[in-house]
Amino acid sequence: MEAKSTAKLSFEDALDQLEKIVETMESGDVPLAELLAKFEEGNKLLKVCETRLKDAELKIEQLKKQKEGVAFEKFATEREA
Repeated sequence: MEAKSTAKLSFEDALDQLEKIVETMESGDVPLAELLAKFEEGNKLLKVCETRLKDAELKIEQLKKQKEGVAFEKFATEREA
């Protein structure tokens, strides 16, 4: 799986593909070369899942702060203006 297509996956799609890879690897019927390729692909999918979860966590924290009336906006510096 290409890095570009992996990065565009939703959390649910990445998790589904990761679960299929784990099932395939656990079957024990996978040649070593394919096993290594599946492991590498699984690591990429795991990173996608972790990123999606972290993004969701940050969004939730942001929403909680806004609800509590504590919303911080990015301060524009002179260089950015």
